[in-house]
Amino acid sequence: MARCRSCGAEILFIKTSGGKMHPVNADPVQFNHKPGAKGRVIIGNGQVVPADIREDGKERGWISHFSTCPDANRFRKGNR
Repeated sequence: MARCRSCGAEILFIKTSGGKMHPVNADPVQFNHKPGAKGRVIIGNGQVVPADIREDGKERGWISHFSTCPDANRFRKGNR
């Protein structure tokens, strides 16, 4: 398992539907797919879906590490 170079959190990389590797928090979350929801989750096939994240959710996915890392802007492309 990899670690974030900034905050040290455990992360995984998921290949997005666009073919790029994206860092996600290592622990999966449970959610319900909900069109129009503000939350976003990356599912196993690399799709980003609108989600209502909840402990009793019917599906499982990962949250982008960019949304939780305190120093995410440092690693975003185009901000260097």
